[in-house]
Amino acid sequence: MTSTVVYEENLRTVCTHLKSGTVIETDAPPDNQGKGERFSPSDLVATALASCMLTIMGIKARDMEVNLKGVKVEVEKIMASNPRRIGGLNLTFHFPAGFEATDKEQTILEKAALTCPVFHSIHPDIKINVVFNWKKETVQS
Repeated sequence: MTSTVVYEENLRTVCTHLKSGTVIETDAPPDNQGKGERFSPSDLVATALASCMLTIMGIKARDMEVNLKGVKVEVEKIMASNPRRIGGLNLTFHFPAGFEATDKEQTILEKAALTCPVFHSIHPDIKINVVFNWKKETVQS
């Protein structure tokens, strides 16, 4: 077994990863009668895609001795209706100042990201747009 999910109240669930004990709470979003104080279940699907893509990229990057530390993905989830569902996902990858990878390594990392299991588990009706901003960005603090 991977996890347990317990319904609390007021459209909140508590999800526990059994191996680590890590807990994630979810709330229904405000546009669906919820408080929106936590990730919604559909937020987790969108976020899982970015996390999975970074993880698979990380495996390839480690093999190539490329440092991905500080890479950030902005995730935008677009909801659709009739039935209510995720209609689209926009993911934009941002690479920190000092990031170094050759054009070949960048191509390998992009291809790796698009092989992640979550990407291939998302229904084909969900439009997924992925942008890799290889231009290095300065992190503001």
